Amino acid sequence: MKSIINPVIFFCLMSITSIAQDSFDKAKLDKYFEQLEKHDKVMCSVAVLQDGKVVFSKAIGYASVENKIESSGKTKYRIGSVTKMFTSSMIFQLIEEDKLSLETKLSEYFPKVPNSEKITISDLLYHRSGIFNITNDEKYLNYHTSSKTKKEMLEIISYYESAFEPDSKTEYSNSNYVLLAYIIEKITGLSYAENLKQRITDKLNLTSTYYGGKIGESGNEAFSYSYANGWKKSFETDLSIPHGAGAIVSNPAELVTFIYSLFSGKVISENSLAQMTEIKDGLGRGIFSFPFYDKQAFGHNGAIDHFVSTLGYLKNDNTAFVILANGSNYTLNDVVIGLLSIYFNMEYEIPDFSKKAIDISEEVLKNFVGYYKSDALPLDIEIKIQEGKLFGQATGQSAFPLTPFDDNEFRFDQAGIVIEFSKSGDKINYKSFTLKQGGGNFPFERE
Repeated sequence: MKSIINPVIFFCLMSITSIAQDSFDKAKLDKYFEQLEKHDKVMCSVAVLQDGKVVFSKAIGYASVENKIESSGKTKYRIGSVTKMFTSSMIFQLIEEDKLSLETKLSEYFPKVPNSEKITISDLLYHRSGIFNITNDEKYLNYHTSSKTKKEMLEIISYYESAFEPDSKTEYSNSNYVLLAYIIEKITGLSYAENLKQRITDKLNLTSTYYGGKIGESGNEAFSYSYANGWKKSFETDLSIPHGAGAIVSNPAELVTFIYSLFSGKVISENSLAQMTEIKDGLGRGIFSFPFYDKQAFGHNGAIDHFVSTLGYLKNDNTAFVILANGSNYTLNDVVIGLLSIYFNMEYEIPDFSKKAIDISEEVLKNFVGYYKSDALPLDIEIKIQEGKLFGQATGQSAFPLTPFDDNEFRFDQAGIVIEFSKSGDKINYKSFTLKQGGGNFPFERE
């Protein structure tokens, strides 16, 4: 898995007014996660915090499949790029202490990095530096499980030419936050781990949030897993590599406490938070903004090895939520949509995970082949056959397999996609289908 830290969050973009959240259907939320666990869709721990108090938490699956250690609210996970919110917070603390500024040049600390004399702290925070992304290094998969020194990482980062002129565009690069972490260390004379402890976790009493190391069961730490006819244990990236871009370990209760505290002025000042959450080309300075129906959330997601995570704060609802998964056979975005939809008392039908895939002959599959357009989405979808199997391919994207679950229903579970062709009685209309994803229903017609 080359990209260990994934910056993209896709939530539901539909405009709908939600019911005010005074209470929620806990039984339905419990059932939702029980169904996900029963059908091996995800192993995770979840928390929702309202007005400073955790009002829902749930853990499903195993921290260690091999030793049958079940996950609990105390299970700790690698949080991947959610780490960047902590790194950004510490940078803003240093700015408040007048030890650097958003306009400070990278060349003051690491002049050998290409274009360092043009790159500002703000560019690093915004992913507008043009610095090569370490996880795109062609040799990355040969060394990512081995320890690297700061000197070695700087050599890797400095080896490649700039991808673009600083501040000319936005392009996500983990290298930015590795360098920001090194700057924190250089200014303070303390390790990133010690800065994290002194500046954030001790102050907020977060005893299970720290710079990670080798995963250990005795410390309530989860291993990560991929799914292929059962959960298969993943490799472990050595955390000296992602460092301030993705090296923190935590649990759900402490992460919702952190983000709630961040927006309550307990981590950085109101002015710093305003600068952190100022969105430019879709990204803030170490944070994202993303929609959920008529609501707006701030937060971050992460992926490292086969851990995936999403942390968010809905300011107008004073609500924080997090999902930390150590194994997923279902898109985490859809899990989040289910969680929030039920929590906010929106109309939501728990997916039927009990359906089994069926076989359809290639001769019958040929009826579905064609190019389809939608007035609801700015892309076309080609339905085609490859090696006897049905595939879909959206404009400008890679082809994805479509597994039949009925004679008119096909799924790509990894992305939470369902394609359902129109049907009247036993007769299928091969000229139109509905694409279902992320709570949306989008009609498509064959050209």
